[in-house]
Amino acid sequence: MDTAKRKRTALVTGGSRGLGRAMALELAAAGAHVAVNYFNRRDAAEQTCATIRQSGGHARDFPADVRDESEVARLLQEVNEAFGAVDILVVNATGSQPFFSIEEQTWQHCLDQLEFFVKSPLLLIKEVLPGMKQRGFGRVIQIGSEVFEMGNPRFANYVAAKGAQLGLTRSWARELAPTGITVNLVAPGWIPTERHADATQEELETTLAASPCSGWAARKMLRGWSRSWPVTTGLSSQGRSSL
Repeated sequence: MDTAKRKRTALVTGGSRGLGRAMALELAAAGAHVAVNYFNRRDAAEQTCATIRQSGGHARDFPADVRDESEVARLLQEVNEAFGAVDILVVNATGSQPFFSIEEQTWQHCLDQLEFFVKSPLLLIKEVLPGMKQRGFGRVIQIGSEVFEMGNPRFANYVAAKGAQLGLTRSWARELAPTGITVNLVAPGWIPTERHADATQEELETTLAASPCSGWAARKMLRGWSRSWPVTTGLSSQGRSSL
């Protein structure tokens, strides 16, 4: 396949709902073939792909547990067969995010988060990197969180893992900069998605009051992010300093 002429292929992990769905829709609108990864919500993934196709885009859903090495290898093989090699990797998948006091936290609680934010990104980038290097092009976008800067209490298991994810991004960005591959991390604030459907009005108002924005970010800000990959927390592959 002529990589200079073919459309870019984007893989969005955890792409069936919420932030992942919004990014998948925007990538498709920008012209990419979008692989929508999901773990257990096939109905939501199919709906996301159907929405993209109805708008004239190209998308297909791909089930996989992105914490499992063999499943990640299978996922990338299937995406490659369907759309060609991945040019844009969006690392978005996450699991439950429980709160624990220091007394309640265990090492396993930390490992549960590191599986998503250190192990999964490593498995994914190792699969896509050979092709990206061969083509001299690649975009890796990790979805981080503001919690690392905020240090939310009773959340150290998650906060620490997000800090580790940021460290991965900075190191990979420097290592891969000479190859034409950029590695960035976007750390959004609180986004009202399905995950937060049970949030109380008090929690919503408290979060909004602490935000410099006049309203919820959601789709308008997502539209800007999807077209501005170099915006990072941390260091981008072009050597930009952090925001």
